[in-house]
Amino acid sequence: MTIIQDEFTQQAEEGVSTRRFATNAVHAGSPHDPTTGAVIPAISLSTTFAQTAVGAPVGIYEYSRSANPNRDNFETAVAALECARYALAFSSGSATTATILQSLAVGSHVISVSDVYGGTHRYFTKVATAHGVRVTFSGSIELDIRSLIEPSTKLIWIESPSNPTLSLVDIRAVADVAHEYGILVVVDNTFLSPYVQNPLKHGADIVVHSVTKYINGHSDVLMGVAAFNDDELNDRLTFLQNAIGAVPSPFDCWLAHRGLKTLHLRAKAASENAQAVAEALEGSENVIAVNYPGLNSHRQRYVALKQHRKGMGGGMLSFRIKGGAKAAAKFCQLTKIFTLAESLGGVESLCEVPSSMTHAGIPQIEREAAGVYDDLVRLSCGIEDSEDLVEDVMQAVNKTIALAEAGKI
Repeated sequence: MTIIQDEFTQQAEEGVSTRRFATNAVHAGSPHDPTTGAVIPAISLSTTFAQTAVGAPVGIYEYSRSANPNRDNFETAVAALECARYALAFSSGSATTATILQSLAVGSHVISVSDVYGGTHRYFTKVATAHGVRVTFSGSIELDIRSLIEPSTKLIWIESPSNPTLSLVDIRAVADVAHEYGILVVVDNTFLSPYVQNPLKHGADIVVHSVTKYINGHSDVLMGVAAFNDDELNDRLTFLQNAIGAVPSPFDCWLAHRGLKTLHLRAKAASENAQAVAEALEGSENVIAVNYPGLNSHRQRYVALKQHRKGMGGGMLSFRIKGGAKAAAKFCQLTKIFTLAESLGGVESLCEVPSSMTHAGIPQIEREAAGVYDDLVRLSCGIEDSEDLVEDVMQAVNKTIALAEAGKI
């Protein structure tokens, strides 16, 4: 639900904004309280709202599952940052995915990039099929798109960059073909955040985020969001948001909105740190390959230059370490600043081994076909000093290789 509260909200409703990113991040969806003058909106915890007569609520709210002031504020802010008319918040990124897939009719066909987040792959292959939606995966969606489209194809799902191999997709190239057939294009923008990339500007119909990651940015909220421009989509997804009820709490919306206000600062710092770490890893003889869109060696660097703000690579990267799965696991135990943990996009730096953690549920043959080998390590660079992060990564790499050569792992 989007409520016109101020000029920032009005601009989000119209899909335009005369303000730049940082100004929108700080002010969109943050009207001053008309009674107290409070600069930061209060947390509205009430689940129900009084009515002056039957069917006549005091204000615009009736029941918090349907709409809540904090959720509206957050949705308004996300819409502004993604250059969208509408945004809808959900209880998690996975709930966002599920709601969008639930909007498809039985018998619908979906085309997806092959190296998606493990939870998305799980939903596509284990849940969507139960309600009659079939998914085809492609490792080269820009080349395969026309040959994969069927009469029942209703949606194309893109992650760009993909998780965890950081492959890029030319969103405009896919969207132009999809729209010839009346097919919707969804882009999961979690890995970059709205600061680095705005998929709707490149032809996508819906952009989704795990708010848990960069938008909130502090590893203390579980939440998701979808942003889009189409009125019919808004009606359909708003109905499902309310009917299914997978909505975030007011407190989580308030926290995520607070985190969003510094997104531009955090995303820029994380991207700069990842660039430094990627360059250091690329120069190491102990590393087989580095996946990072900010490197000129990345095979789709041209896409990053076209789609990303100033060609930034974002805060995520992955690399293959010599020594196999055992070396990858040992590396994650030897870092001192990077914490071994799942998730990403927080102020703190994290490391993990996708084949054994976030993507363990994907069969090995499928994983490796998508480039997710047992020796692949994924890094989420936080906002610490880049010199410290580089030193931490390189000491862990070098110690791991020394132990491997000594036969101690």
